[in-house]
Amino acid sequence: MPKTQLTYFGHSGFKLTTPSGHVILIDPWLKNPLLKDGEEILKKLDRADVICITHAHFDHVGDAVEIAKNTKAKLCCTFDCAIAVRNALGYPEDDSSLVLHIGGTGQMFEGEVTARFVPAWHGTAVMPSESKPPVYGGTPTGLVLSVRGGPTIYHTGDTDLFSDMSLVPLEQPIDYMMVCMGDHYTMGPMRAARAVELVKPKTVIPIHFGTFPALTGTPEQLGDEMKRRGVDAQLRTLQAGETIDI
Repeated sequence: MPKTQLTYFGHSGFKLTTPSGHVILIDPWLKNPLLKDGEEILKKLDRADVICITHAHFDHVGDAVEIAKNTKAKLCCTFDCAIAVRNALGYPEDDSSLVLHIGGTGQMFEGEVTARFVPAWHGTAVMPSESKPPVYGGTPTGLVLSVRGGPTIYHTGDTDLFSDMSLVPLEQPIDYMMVCMGDHYTMGPMRAARAVELVKPKTVIPIHFGTFPALTGTPEQLGDEMKRRGVDAQLRTLQAGETIDI
């Protein structure tokens, strides 16, 4: 029986392949320093049905515009983020059926996947170029994707710890939580462990670490903090380019 597959691109980027074969990309920065042969992988990427963007910083929009030009992928993000990536960065697809806002839900592939954006504490300036001023990119978000008959994932985007994270799993328990934990630009391992404690996922996948020298938090530190707090969740650290069944 076909399974849901998850490929980690490094930093905060993922590819989710549904049991029916549809492809969803999340924050697809394939040319990040952690993904070996990222440019080659990007050139060979010939299918993307939907691209989800948690917020409009360069390391999360990543290669979305180039991918969309090649695949005609629909854009899934908040209304303000969609305006920014289309007008300022040239995202080519104008189908707004999956342009949502926090709290709203969108259906992909005749209901095979449900998408929902949730709050995140961060920023979201868009830089069209070094010679142009930044553009407002809307409210940063986390992303919840539920696969029919399969897992529910929560990608935190970039964020600090905040108490309303405990509300994320109320409608649907979280199977996989992709949690930012590199510190400096987001919460570090200690606060990420507290976030995991609030969300209560079955499995935790660390993201947004090791890409830049400033991101000093490590998965090992996150694991230690989770143990110290008695958090009952499996920690699964993925290598850039790794694919798993979920």
